Amino acid sequence: MRITEAARRLGTSPRMLRYRESLGLLPATRDSAPRRPVSAPDGAPARAPQAPATSAPVSGRAASGRDVRRGGGHRQFGEAELRAVALALELEKRYDIGPAELAFGLRVLAEPDVQARVRELGERIGRLSAPPTRALDFEKEKALRLLQRRR
Repeated sequence: MRITEAARRLGTSPRMLRYRESLGLLPATRDSAPRRPVSAPDGAPARAPQAPATSAPVSGRAASGRDVRRGGGHRQFGEAELRAVALALELEKRYDIGPAELAFGLRVLAEPDVQARVRELGERIGRLSAPPTRALDFEKEKALRLLQRRR
């Protein structure tokens, strides 16, 4: 289904669905997947696929101001996309957060570097305790020092 029908079924606007997509809150489509280089049959170096030269733009805005895209054109929404957006809307309502906050939460879960930095902040401001491994290491070192004193 098209975006207007999906928005109507979800009780939101097409603009809000596009915003959610730009934040990464919708399942990826084949069109949004990164392209792999194409290898030449004669063993020549790989090259990125190129669009054929035409007078119409491949992507962007035409002279009329309308969005012009080649290939699939508009994103089609299926049941999986509708369920994903419905879950996001439910989470936002339950935890009183916005789409950008939810997108950042997903980023923290998906990117180990971001997760480590957020954990460090949480520890520094006292919202998170140090991971248990550090506490166990401290206790182990303390016990070893006590054993060495008794000798």
